[in-house]
Amino acid sequence: MADEITQDEAKGTAGYLLEMGMLKRAKRSGWWIAGVKDPETIAEHSFRTAVIGAVLALMEGADPAKVALLCTFHDTQETRVSDIPHIGRRYLTAASNEDVTADQVSAAHHSVRVGIQRIVEEYENSSSLEVLVAHDADKLECLVQAVEYREQGHQNVQNWIDTSAANLKTPSAQALAEAALNMTSVDWQKTYLR
Repeated sequence: MADEITQDEAKGTAGYLLEMGMLKRAKRSGWWIAGVKDPETIAEHSFRTAVIGAVLALMEGADPAKVALLCTFHDTQETRVSDIPHIGRRYLTAASNEDVTADQVSAAHHSVRVGIQRIVEEYENSSSLEVLVAHDADKLECLVQAVEYREQGHQNVQNWIDTSAANLKTPSAQALAEAALNMTSVDWQKTYLR
């Protein structure tokens, strides 16, 4: 049986959901350094990261639902602190993702507050197979996005490709990265156009 929800908790939870809508408008700013004028949004990145995470989990024998959930929430804090490129992080001291999440859900329904904080805490601090796969999914999504931007004529994305590939831990992510690096963004349709 579900916990009862007060009017304040409903408002706090709805507020969190509205805040998450900002991720559909906020751009991944690191790509501006590479000359990408209109990069994907944080929500677009998170969606494909969740799909990649589920796929990698199936390949690695991890729980695909859990990995997709971890990936879905991995960048939700960026509604408050934005998407700070790695170079910018050298000059800033930011709150931890766990602290930002705690603030974001502070007025939400108790179960929502506890559940989302637990998801973020696990993503940030656990060494489980699911977390390893979720982190690989984030890196692999960045690599795939860089490959797509390179194909669109952006010349300064090789560092993103190299760094992402070098940090992949699972054999499945490494194999998918190698395959993606030897494909175009439309090669997938050749399977269906035979």
